[in-house]
Amino acid sequence: MRYIIVGAGAVGGAVGGRLAESGHEVVLVARGAHHDALREHGLRLVTPDGPRTHRLPVVDGPGALGALRADDVLVLAVKTQDSVAALDAWAPVPVEGGGTAAERLPLFCAQNGVESQRLALRRFRRVYGVCVWLPATFVEPGEVSAAGAPLTGILHLGRFPHGTDDTARAVAADLAASRFEAPVVADVTRWQYAKLLANLANAIEAVSGVVDSEEAAELNARVRAEGEAVLAAAGIPYASAAEQKEARAGKMRLVPLGGEGRGA
Repeated sequence: MRYIIVGAGAVGGAVGGRLAESGHEVVLVARGAHHDALREHGLRLVTPDGPRTHRLPVVDGPGALGALRADDVLVLAVKTQDSVAALDAWAPVPVEGGGTAAERLPLFCAQNGVESQRLALRRFRRVYGVCVWLPATFVEPGEVSAAGAPLTGILHLGRFPHGTDDTARAVAADLAASRFEAPVVADVTRWQYAKLLANLANAIEAVSGVVDSEEAAELNARVRAEGEAVLAAAGIPYASAAEQKEARAGKMRLVPLGGEGRGA
């Protein structure tokens, strides 16, 4: 399989770089200064193992690739506000042997949130959700860092809105060979909503810069309780704290890589 990373920023760059390290074929899609730096200098991926530079094919859209291959896997890793433009650009691209990307190719939404995969399902037949547990940072054009060790990240994935299949298992196997753990689950949105609850703490950090004070902990508890109440009122299930601990405890620690903050 060839992985086309649509949005080679923090998450996309880390996933694409690790897949390339393990011998998988990867194409990076980026724009602007990041695109130019990737083409000129390659992708510099900084991890606890040290920095590596990956010279990979880089495009700014589907036009540079021509017809896609039947074994291509699209990985959507743009910000949600950019999803519609990306989906509309890639959906009609022809695939060798007939049909379009929307009709034939799998699309994995490796993003925070749940809206993009709903948008994707209006355009693509085969949509997969990914719960992204990956501490990655866009450092500067051409460079991303991923601070997790020994795993780079934990990526629960499955068909959207629900289910599993051989494609999900094949992608999970490739990720597992690339320093990720990738459990295949039939209820991926439960894990994504649990991640959204955890992400509520990011707002506190963004506003105050403080996450380890008693006041911040109290505020986080109140915000999380409100988030849980909202999901309960809407009848939306999410993975419990016990499930998440069992899935992730002891598998990944953050290793300081420099002064940059962490991402997803």
